[in-house]
Amino acid sequence: MIYLDNAATTRTAPEVVEAMTPYFTQYYGNAGSIYGLGSESKKALLRARETIAGTLGAEANEIYFTAGGSESDNWALKAVFEALRDKGKHIITSKIEHHAVLHTCDYLEKMGAEITYLDVDAEGVVDPLQLKRVIRPDTILISVMTANNEVGTIQPVKEIGEIAAKHGILFHTDAVQAYGHLPVDVKECHIDLLSASAHKFNGPKGVGFLYIGKRARIRAFIHGGQQERGRRAGTENVPGIVGMAVAAGRAHERLNERAETERALRDYLIGRIEERIPGVMLNGHREKRLPNNVNFGFAGMEGETMLIMLDMAGICASAGSACTSGSTDPSHVLLAMGLSGEQARGSLRLTLSEENTREELDLVVEELARIVERVRGMLVR
Repeated sequence: MIYLDNAATTRTAPEVVEAMTPYFTQYYGNAGSIYGLGSESKKALLRARETIAGTLGAEANEIYFTAGGSESDNWALKAVFEALRDKGKHIITSKIEHHAVLHTCDYLEKMGAEITYLDVDAEGVVDPLQLKRVIRPDTILISVMTANNEVGTIQPVKEIGEIAAKHGILFHTDAVQAYGHLPVDVKECHIDLLSASAHKFNGPKGVGFLYIGKRARIRAFIHGGQQERGRRAGTENVPGIVGMAVAAGRAHERLNERAETERALRDYLIGRIEERIPGVMLNGHREKRLPNNVNFGFAGMEGETMLIMLDMAGICASAGSACTSGSTDPSHVLLAMGLSGEQARGSLRLTLSEENTREELDLVVEELARIVERVRGMLVR
């Protein structure tokens, strides 16, 4: 098997599993307990909070544990609207956000929010000048992702954060695809809220975090107990949180080295596809993209057909976001970038890890070339 769907999920690192195991079998006490067994779990949560905060330039008490990126996005948007709706009801986001943000915006519109959706250019980049133009006196939140999950385009987050801070507006960024792959400093970028998910950087599934800066005075998202300082009730997933912290530390210790390796593999794969297969178009920005993201449009092809045929050859890839798998609708990201429905349906996303090799990528390119030649040949007949 050749695995090229790391944007959907990553392999949990062996050292992460090893770090989690004692909190299932030995230190299994509830972190809210006062006896020794529970205090071991509480200490683990404190260490995890400090580790994650250190990767962002944040403080430990600004990190709140969640069940993943979608919950973190929901919490950020809903809680800001609830807290500030008396001040204003206007939220700004982009047309290429993950559905965890877009569907939450749909919900908030039903609650009385007014949403402005920023356009992107042909490479998937938000225009800060358009952002400035659409800000209103009642704008309470700007939510723009750090990097796109489908085409990998990196957004001008620092510039957006500066604009938000200048206007006294809270800034949330969905960093689910970027955290652990790109350096992010919440203070330097004026980020007030940031979402991340452990399974995108070799941690376990079902756990994530929301960074909530001091300016974001938002309320509880899940009511019940006093966990997460009263803002997110429910017994903490201690093994998952421990694993996430180990994965976060592991990712950031070697962030630049790993990014350099993945970037070299990415550019090699892009070059080989463009050289070997006619009628292809790279989707997203050629340079300002995640180090491991490759997304191509193949003229005359259907992404789902390519996926099935690649799977039969033992190659794992995707046609877009894993959260829209099975949908017959073309990618909203590619449509926002100006592609037609037919072009969008012919897209294929290949997302790498440092464990991939050039030999594997050569095999993938040759298999892709055979698939494209075969399907296009059938269409000509």
